[in-house]
Amino acid sequence: MPDPQREQPRPVRLRPDRPGEHREAAALLAAGIARARSGTGGLVLLRGATGTGRTSVLEAAAEDAAAQGVRVLRARCAPGYAAGPFAAVHQLLESVVEFERPDPAGDEREQAALLRRILYAHAEETPMLLAVDDVHLADGPSYRWLVEAARHVGRLPLPVLLAVTERSQYDIEPPAPGFTHTLSPALVDTHTLAPLTADSAGGLVRAEHPDAPPEWIAACTRAGAGSPLLLRALLDDLGAVLPTAGPHRSSGEASTHTPYPPLPETSAALYPGSYPAAVHWWLDSAGPATAEVARVLAVLEEGRGGGTTEEPGGGKPEEPGRGATEEPAGSAPGGAGLLAEVAGADPVRVAGWLTAMTGLGVLRPGPDGHPRYAHPLLRDAVLTGVPDARRRAVHRAAALAMLHRGAPTGVMARQLLLSGPVGAPWAPAVLRDAAALALRDGRSGQAVVFLRRALEEPLPEDHRQRILTELGSLECAGRDSSAGMTRLTEALRLHGTPQDRVRAAVALGTALAGRGRTRAAVEVLRTVDGQLSGHPDLGATLQTATALLSDQDQTVRQDVYRCLSDTAERSPELVGPAARALLVRYAATAALTSADDAMRRVRALLTEPAHPLTEPFLLGTAAALAQWADELDEADRLVDRGLAGQRPDLLHPMHAALLNTRADIAAARGEYALLPAERPAPAHGPSNVHATTLIALVETGRAEEARRLADGFDLREAPDNWELNRFLYARGVQRAAAGDTAGALLDFLECGRRQTARDVVSPVVTPWRSAAAECRLALGSPREALALAEEELRLARVWNTPRTVGRSLRVLGTITGGRRGLRLAEEAVGLLTDAPAAAQGELAAALLAQGRQLTAAGERARARECLRTAARKAERLGAVRLRTLAEAALREGGARRAATVRTGSGSLTGSELRIARLAADGRTNAEIAGLLHLARRTVETHLTSTYKKLGIRRRAELGQALAGD
Repeated sequence: MPDPQREQPRPVRLRPDRPGEHREAAALLAAGIARARSGTGGLVLLRGATGTGRTSVLEAAAEDAAAQGVRVLRARCAPGYAAGPFAAVHQLLESVVEFERPDPAGDEREQAALLRRILYAHAEETPMLLAVDDVHLADGPSYRWLVEAARHVGRLPLPVLLAVTERSQYDIEPPAPGFTHTLSPALVDTHTLAPLTADSAGGLVRAEHPDAPPEWIAACTRAGAGSPLLLRALLDDLGAVLPTAGPHRSSGEASTHTPYPPLPETSAALYPGSYPAAVHWWLDSAGPATAEVARVLAVLEEGRGGGTTEEPGGGKPEEPGRGATEEPAGSAPGGAGLLAEVAGADPVRVAGWLTAMTGLGVLRPGPDGHPRYAHPLLRDAVLTGVPDARRRAVHRAAALAMLHRGAPTGVMARQLLLSGPVGAPWAPAVLRDAAALALRDGRSGQAVVFLRRALEEPLPEDHRQRILTELGSLECAGRDSSAGMTRLTEALRLHGTPQDRVRAAVALGTALAGRGRTRAAVEVLRTVDGQLSGHPDLGATLQTATALLSDQDQTVRQDVYRCLSDTAERSPELVGPAARALLVRYAATAALTSADDAMRRVRALLTEPAHPLTEPFLLGTAAALAQWADELDEADRLVDRGLAGQRPDLLHPMHAALLNTRADIAAARGEYALLPAERPAPAHGPSNVHATTLIALVETGRAEEARRLADGFDLREAPDNWELNRFLYARGVQRAAAGDTAGALLDFLECGRRQTARDVVSPVVTPWRSAAAECRLALGSPREALALAEEELRLARVWNTPRTVGRSLRVLGTITGGRRGLRLAEEAVGLLTDAPAAAQGELAAALLAQGRQLTAAGERARARECLRTAARKAERLGAVRLRTLAEAALREGGARRAATVRTGSGSLTGSELRIARLAADGRTNAEIAGLLHLARRTVETHLTSTYKKLGIRRRAELGQALAGD
């Protein structure tokens, strides 16, 4: 026997890349080896979850013991190992030269006693380490023999250390009693290996990739799930394609950073595949019940998006108005109740497993508070090899279970996206509801996905027609217009209710007209109208839609309105309120009625009962007339009512018309900053929003942006519609401001030619004559300029609103010049001074014109007062171009520039003041953006400027600051 006085404990040497979590276990084994060398021996039990490094620590101890002269006998137990009784013991003793296997047919007790005698005989010669890995997998006789051997080693002075490892992990199936179940605790030194901490795992990653960025290291740590096994396998795979630490790199040497791609989220991106293989081994070690629950959880997360859901078209992943944390208990994909139901497991055991796996690092709490896999790569590795049919079955079962549990619609729908057809009526209903909620939250791309999936279900024809109409509308409004047109055409061929056929026809007609196919659009509406005898209200809807869509084509418009006018005269009962409102609008553009008369007539029409399908047309038309009549507050209210009644999943011509009117209202108020914050991308040609945006850019002094927008269209390819005419006028404004007077004149005249051909002669829509007159004057043709200006004033007096008449008077006064010209300018200023707020921009322009004429007449004092007032008003409006012109006119007259107010509420532009008042009333930025149809960042920019001008720092100070001034 070795001399105990000469034996000193030697620590087990761990490899440099082993984590610190193994040090305590290594020390325990080192002490046991020292005792064995001193002749006392004992039992050391290492416990831990799969992959925590039990085997690595045991192997390191065995190597160290052998280096100290200790004889090491090893056995590694494995599932299904069936080489007969005492197979594990035979592994231990097979290295003994004299070992002869006992007769397997003999009595177990006799065989066990013989094997013990063999062991003890050799233990007398040299200290021994019996290293048994995964003892829980040993065959029954070997397991009982090892337990008995542990008793003997603990009681007798034998130089034998029995070191065994045992899996101790919370699984779905309750575990069998452990190895030390029948042993006295005094006989055993037990240690449970802990999972890797984030710092420890990060250190292992940095050891191989010292230049890796922190976020990449953190991702590896999460994918490693606290397991040295998984982390080592992941690093092996990544090492095949990523840089590693150089062999001669010193700690003080500057690193050369190599770009690290994001950690993959799918196992297919890994080579040679050590990581998914390790994950599969981990699952196999857990048993079939645990593996099934783990895979079901991964499938359910796949339906949820794994915590990284991004829908097509962007947007927020969660259902609006109901956050993930508000889901009923057990209904979320990570909830124990749902998981247990779908996997067919004990809910109590599943809840415990989720808690245990979260503690190990395999799972992490998701945004909804429920456990999810720590990294998408880990989830994907768990799913590797699971057949698609099985995945679809899990998603179907989950969706049904969620339905019974009252889960949120969006959560169920995301499972249905991957389930394949369910064949039950509730499935398409859930998907349609989810699409509606997505639209309410502005996630149109996700709504499209839900509706496409709904079409995969068996549906009654009328239900299919509705879904096709909704889906086609969304696709036409988005990027997939070709598919949308096909779906709308199919919807129109199906049999459904008359109302649904009308909706499909209006949607298809809107899509066709928007793509320049106005004749086809009108033909579709007329065809359906002919099939709806006995439904006069629906016929009136189609009649009104036909008239509105005909605006897109000059010839079609004339034919449609001629027919509508004839019907109104012969059979007025056949023309509904909305169609009559369109006739009022037609008369307004043709300079056949005044603003007062038009508003009187349209207000009367608003009091008449209207069918829900025709009401949007009536509200939108009334809003446009109110805007032209400078009744901007009333126009705002009508637009709000009209937009509130619009369904975002149904393409409707009045939706775009209402948004156009909203933009026109902002332009009429001179609130250029309230126009779209982002320039809309060119689609099939310039739109009215492009036109108003272009003018806003000019007026706010953003000349280069205006030039880019004006040059962004090839008008030769643009549809021949009213929006092109509006854009021609706006481009003329841009060219005139840029000094291209001849180019501007061509645009104004072309706009006028096109508008006149459409019977749109009133300057209320496009005051092209006054704009062309100014160009004619600048180009040295005063006679032609005068004729245009006089004709504009004559037509303006028909409509007879201050803004329209005041503009015409201003331009005519400028062209006329002299005393008469000054009188015309003064008349314009007087008319606009008492006008509504809508005329403030025109008032600033009229004051500028008056100031210039006063300067020319030698009345410099009065001129300076007019010009300073013009500059101040322009400053308030944010009209940089007008303010610059007024200041230039002041300098030309020998005066200094106007002293504009830079602080206090008087310094705020109209847009800033309006937003500030809403904020002072307690509205949030999101609410203000919704009310004013602005981007949220536009609201934030205006409030930042407002705080600076008012000298305040907080929103709560707005009310007092505005009231104090």
